[in-house]
Amino acid sequence: MKGIEDEIELAVQALRKGKVILYPTDTIWGLGCDATNSKAVERLFRIKRKKEQGRLIALIDSPARLSNYLSEVPDLALDLIRYAANPISIVFPLGKNLAKNMLGPDGSVCFRVTNDPFCIALVERFNKPVASGSANLSGQPTPLFYAAISSEIILAVDHVVKLNQDKVLSTKATSIIRLEPDGQFSIIRT
Repeated sequence: MKGIEDEIELAVQALRKGKVILYPTDTIWGLGCDATNSKAVERLFRIKRKKEQGRLIALIDSPARLSNYLSEVPDLALDLIRYAANPISIVFPLGKNLAKNMLGPDGSVCFRVTNDPFCIALVERFNKPVASGSANLSGQPTPLFYAAISSEIILAVDHVVKLNQDKVLSTKATSIIRLEPDGQFSIIRT
């Protein structure tokens, strides 16, 4: 376990300094940074060559943390998180206490409660949400394993987590559901 602890500590140190990390998530390899630091989020967008703000996922370790970053946490969202068979990301109408560039033009923000032991420990120790996006250049295919990540991405990040580099984490990115202010929801990606 010492290897995991060391990797968590190195990743947390990088996040606290506003750096961008490359790390294994509960679905695919991701780029991550402090979701409350607009300069770090901007840097992550630049690495991905992504032009749209608000198109990242804020990764957290527990549903209890949602109320710190959302104006309202509907019971439906808690049920979706609790009963989802696979990792699920939910777009909520109004985010708060996050970097402005984490929010969509309408103030919405996407959260995922991770169930991966490394990611849970990372977010718990960091004590803030981790802005997360797939480890690819915008418009390019999502790499399903570490060896498929472009060298441009690897060289651009500040820290690479040295765990799970030899295995396929998932065959696809997370499902995304959008909750509307009126309580309705729609499926964005399955």
